[in-house]
Amino acid sequence: MTRRLTPAWLRATTAVAAALALPVAAHADSHAPNLSHVTIMTDLDNPWDMAFLDDRTMFFTEKCRGLSVRLPEGTVNPLDNPVNLLLGMEETEGYAETADDLFCMGQAGMLGVAVDPDFDDNRFVYVYSASSESDPPSNRVIRLTVNEDFTEVSDRTDIIDDIPYKLSDSDHPFGGPGAHNGGRIRFGPDGYLYVTTGDNHKGEIPQSPTSLGSKVLRVDRDGNGVNADATPDDFDPRIFAYGFRNVQGIDFRPDTGQPVIAEHGPWHSDEITALEPGGNGGWDPRPNMAGREDCPDDYCGYSPNQMEGMDPEERAAYMPMTDLETYPDAMPPAWTNNGLSQGMTPALFLTGEQWGAWDGRLLVGFMGIGFGGTAVGQRIDVIDLAEDGLSVNDVTEMPLPMPEGRFRSLVQGPDGRLYVAVDEGEIYQVTAD
Repeated sequence: MTRRLTPAWLRATTAVAAALALPVAAHADSHAPNLSHVTIMTDLDNPWDMAFLDDRTMFFTEKCRGLSVRLPEGTVNPLDNPVNLLLGMEETEGYAETADDLFCMGQAGMLGVAVDPDFDDNRFVYVYSASSESDPPSNRVIRLTVNEDFTEVSDRTDIIDDIPYKLSDSDHPFGGPGAHNGGRIRFGPDGYLYVTTGDNHKGEIPQSPTSLGSKVLRVDRDGNGVNADATPDDFDPRIFAYGFRNVQGIDFRPDTGQPVIAEHGPWHSDEITALEPGGNGGWDPRPNMAGREDCPDDYCGYSPNQMEGMDPEERAAYMPMTDLETYPDAMPPAWTNNGLSQGMTPALFLTGEQWGAWDGRLLVGFMGIGFGGTAVGQRIDVIDLAEDGLSVNDVTEMPLPMPEGRFRSLVQGPDGRLYVAVDEGEIYQVTAD
């Protein structure tokens, strides 16, 4: 039996939203806990996500290798149904079986992982992966059953099989196959599975009531929608919120259970947004919206980047992440990364007295952007989200005890420690002293 939350979440007027989304500068936190780290895994291939059992068993995904598990004593078992490696990689040794339809390409592959809240009873683990089983290919949420000794998985069930996947470059110059692919999956405190997706560089997807792209989905463990009372009548019942660009971070407020997302911005304005059921994120990159002209392949998501001399504020006005002029009832962002786009990806609320002043605060990780071969903006920020979810009280930069990197996943283990995965191939364990 699962318990459904009855959220008491707030809307804001356009004027209030504009005022509350003003940038907040990151600074050093004099109340930060003392941090230390150990490296628990190395030589991984784009580790993308992690999920823990209570005994510290850790499932983790590598985008082009698939799903594995690290047991509490450190033994690592590659599990069944890894990714079919279409990019010329042949490191399948050790996997019991290859799922011929699963593949990696660009930003797509085997991404998010989550364990069922009732794992001890049903042995279910879930992954988000690209699949060629359909034509065209799609992203799927796959449920697997793990055997007792954590050496194999079986009983594959594709509980969602119709999340859009970007098949080709199309006619525009942005990205490639697999771009804007979403991919984070998390069980909420209400017992339902939340799934984040991306817009695939398709202008019509974000505001579509039927496409599962550019959405946050909420489903039961069989993939059935549970949002009929939250979304408009013509919406797919699996859609919890819509109108997003590329959501790759989601977690839930420890005090209320409200979902909060981290979203990539288009050359400006990475956003943190507290969600409400049926809410519109306000992203609409179609041409002729808010006075925009025709755009390559009917996608205006990067149009300001083509206009020389525009600063981030002007770009945000031309192609807003949250278009409150067109959609005045859209959910306003609580924070916009000072108007910058730096690849904000994972999100996690820290809990526990060991974190001191950071107990209950939101972490967001940044992959950074490249200039002349140098990455800029790779960091983890610690954010004090206001009680109403419409603004932030404070933003500080975590003093990193480990090397910086393209921060891909932030997960708190059952031991209260922070686990950090970076694209460069490491997973770190961070302890607050």
